[in-house]
Amino acid sequence: MGPFDALDETQAPAVEPTDIPDGLARATFAAGCFWGVEELFRHVPGVVEVISGYTAGHAAHPTYRQVCSGTTGHAEAVLVTFDPARVSYDQLLEEFWRHHDPTTPNRQGPDVGAQYRSGIYTHSDEQQAQAEVSRQRCASRFTRPIVTEIRPATTFWPAEAYHQRYTERTGRGGCHVANW
Repeated sequence: MGPFDALDETQAPAVEPTDIPDGLARATFAAGCFWGVEELFRHVPGVVEVISGYTAGHAAHPTYRQVCSGTTGHAEAVLVTFDPARVSYDQLLEEFWRHHDPTTPNRQGPDVGAQYRSGIYTHSDEQQAQAEVSRQRCASRFTRPIVTEIRPATTFWPAEAYHQRYTERTGRGGCHVANW
């Protein structure tokens, strides 16, 4: 029996960049292992929902095993649904920059591979502009150049059920660096 055999590998349907609930907004961030990123954003006031998944790759319906193999081009990411009347996109960007190292290509802490890259995937031209300005504004915080990719969001593929709310359910998954 392999390590994944007893896990619920059910996946929710894909989410397109334009699938945004009325009155809410969406943001997509990649900052290493999605468990810690999901947990971080779940605690931001004004965030309605956070889903762990895969984005910015070339394969349809990617699985965790495929993404980890490095063959799909996807990043582990989170899809954040938020109420812009309670939290701004700029505030979410600030949380993103504070809680990972955006200067390490294809790596966060002990996690190594292109799926752990730093990325901001934007849902509008306005988000794209805000993300670019935000990257420039925080560059002085780091001694190395920021390698975070900023590009338009593509299809977001929710990760398997066992990845959702992983840290909350298991008490494990603290794989992120806080307060850079």
